Amino acid sequence: MFRPVSRAWLVADILGAVIGFLITTPLIFVAGASWLSAWIAVPEAASATYIVVSLVIWGAAALARLSPQLAIGIAWVGAVLQMAAGLSPAAFDLGILVVLFGTAAWGTRRVLWVGGISAIGGGIVGGIYFTIIWSGELLADAASTMRAALIGSLMAAVFVLVMVMSWGIGLLWRVVLNGRATQVARARAELVAAEEQERVRIARDMHDVVAHSLAVVIAQADGARYAAAVKPEVATEALTTIAETARGALSDVRLLLTQLRHRQGDGPQPTLADLEALFAQVRQAGVEPRITIDPVPPGEPPAAIQLAVYRILQEALTNAIRHGDGAVDVTLAWLPDRVDIEVGNTIAVSAGAAGGHGVVGMRERAQLVGGSLQAGPEGARYVVRASLPIGSPPRSGDAGAH
Repeated sequence: MFRPVSRAWLVADILGAVIGFLITTPLIFVAGASWLSAWIAVPEAASATYIVVSLVIWGAAALARLSPQLAIGIAWVGAVLQMAAGLSPAAFDLGILVVLFGTAAWGTRRVLWVGGISAIGGGIVGGIYFTIIWSGELLADAASTMRAALIGSLMAAVFVLVMVMSWGIGLLWRVVLNGRATQVARARAELVAAEEQERVRIARDMHDVVAHSLAVVIAQADGARYAAAVKPEVATEALTTIAETARGALSDVRLLLTQLRHRQGDGPQPTLADLEALFAQVRQAGVEPRITIDPVPPGEPPAAIQLAVYRILQEALTNAIRHGDGAVDVTLAWLPDRVDIEVGNTIAVSAGAAGGHGVVGMRERAQLVGGSLQAGPEGARYVVRASLPIGSPPRSGDAGAH
């Protein structure tokens, strides 16, 4: 029955109703003094009745936002009490317009239509009542009766128009409120989706960084353990590589954690210039990549493509370190409209071990830039193939500018 309303709005509604009561009630005795003397035999009693009806109607207006259904019921009680007492329409009846506005603006669907029906029905009843109370004993002949009927029709039309306008303004405000709520909900949904995409991206980066670094560290640690007894200097070199790889991974993880705390700072991302360092890490882990780049990049590829190429190679080489036999073939073909990537290595363990989250991450990387990726065993080899679009080929004039 009662809507959740903030304390500020509730206080504002009550104060507005009090001000409406204090302004409209005295007008009865100023502008409408002749009404009282003409139609009420006992002015004191009439004055008290007017005040009571005014209190009821403005009390309903105070509840228009908090409980539209209760407000329309109380307003009807006030209107019936006014007609039963034979009181003329007065300025305090403006409170009914506030109630009709509230039923359309804040009421349920049922209350909305109850308010609309009340606006039409109340206007007709008010027009008829106004005609009766003003015509009274003047209905002496057919002409006066016809005149009263015309006046009644005109007043009913005016009352209906005013009440329906008040209800319609409330309906318009309802549409505005619903539009705002829809915009807020859409903005909230877009924010949640953006945050989810950011979490997925950071989780993917975290997997790429940590998985690759741990694979290098494990390979170096295993090599150092076997070499320690024979060639201590090799073990020392391996430990140095482990320390450098771990520091780099720690730096990357700290950067990713910073992105989690501060969404606006994406920080620097790997580019093609970082591939040599990646290949060096792979060599230090005991895997020799045989690299073929043909043709070479015609210019500076987009940053998103460079990042995708780096991450796909990073994950594919990590799988080669973990599951290969010590050699891996890397082929990059920078065509005018795309870059083709192929990474293949002989499988040293079961082919199923090369799958998992890494393949999913590589495929997502490719799809994010509009490309595609396939990965799986081909005979005794495990091959990763990706094709990433890099836009239309440059015009001849543009090509000459490089």
